[in-house]
Amino acid sequence: MPRSSRAIDREILALALPALGALVAEPVFVLVDSAVVGHLGTEELAGLSLASTLLLTVVGLCVFLAYATTAAVARRIGAGQERAALQSGVDGMWLALGLGLALSTVLWITAPWAVHVMGGADAVADHAITYLRWSVLGLPGMLLVLAATGVLRGMRDTRTPLYVAASGAVLNSVLNVVLVYGAGLGIAGSAIGTAVSQLLMAAVLVTVVVRGARARGGSVRPAAGGIWANVRAGLPLFVRTLSLRLAILLTVFVATGLGAVSLAGYQVVNSVWGLAAFALDALAIAAQALVGQGLGAGDTATTHRVLRRTLRWGVGAGAVIGVVIAAGGWWFALLFTSDPEVRAAVAAGMLVCGLLMPMAGWVFVLDGVLIGAGDGRYLAWAGMLTVVVYAPFALAVLRWAPDGPWGLAWLWLAFAGVFMAARALTTGLRARGDRWMVLGA
Repeated sequence: MPRSSRAIDREILALALPALGALVAEPVFVLVDSAVVGHLGTEELAGLSLASTLLLTVVGLCVFLAYATTAAVARRIGAGQERAALQSGVDGMWLALGLGLALSTVLWITAPWAVHVMGGADAVADHAITYLRWSVLGLPGMLLVLAATGVLRGMRDTRTPLYVAASGAVLNSVLNVVLVYGAGLGIAGSAIGTAVSQLLMAAVLVTVVVRGARARGGSVRPAAGGIWANVRAGLPLFVRTLSLRLAILLTVFVATGLGAVSLAGYQVVNSVWGLAAFALDALAIAAQALVGQGLGAGDTATTHRVLRRTLRWGVGAGAVIGVVIAAGGWWFALLFTSDPEVRAAVAAGMLVCGLLMPMAGWVFVLDGVLIGAGDGRYLAWAGMLTVVVYAPFALAVLRWAPDGPWGLAWLWLAFAGVFMAARALTTGLRARGDRWMVLGA
């Protein structure tokens, strides 16, 4: 019997609120590192900025480890195959461990080259290389956290990742202060503290998943077939994530070309946009788990109802967040800069973002629905198509828009308007039909 809309709403909130907490806890790592390292000096802080950009880009491209695992586990749980669900999760963690070890080795070796490609030089480059090489020791832990979190989300457990993320953030804060100042390790101490925190977080989450697998009679040994299945499921989502990164890089390129005022304003507006995205992503995570389980159980009626309810939540949350962003643009700007031109640019950019935020809510939720359905191949092709659609508009802004408030407003109209509209259209058309609704495990 299909669940009522009120029951589904309760399930959405029960999953989304803890997921939001875990999503917000992760950026605290970077904020703590920045605050601690910032007191060492400007060159150290600049080095941290370069190194963390490289590291977070690699981790961001590997987010498919969480998304693909969530969808696979949720679908099997819905089909009543708990043992197979946990087994696919274990295989996903083995994939994460292998990728983490390989990528950490490559980054450690290529750290000097990568930092110099990013423009690092002299003392800034030295600090960036030091931070990057020590922090990549925790990269296997970071990827294991993604995979294990995906398993637990698929089991509709978003509370455990929240507790672990919050505890990790606290531990990271303590270790940073102790190692940087108490032990006198400088920027290396900050990287070590973050690496240790991530590895311990991974150990806790992996233990939870392994215990669950053993309790259901599953094996914790790596299975080549299962790992390869995770690779096949994750590759399209990697391409989808790559398309988002390309769009963001193009936007930063245009902001840089518009001048210092637009670039400074973009940094502020983008930070606010990122915080809003976390809130909407929490709803997308709820959609992933509920849709995956609904399709696994062959319950199309409930799956359709989950689609409608999560979309309403997404658009509604986007509207509320949008009002705050649009109305508070000038006040937010006061917190970040005393330059009147940058303040005006921030206010203009945030007004555009606020007005378009309901559409962003629609996009993020539909993304989660299709990921939960295992429709990664469509999302990969659609993602690359949206970048192709967006590129001419972004380059037109670079060519004709002025620096300052109007330039930034036009840039965000291109990104939050054209790019997000292209994503809304491609995902919306897909969700209108039933081709994405593949039933069973």
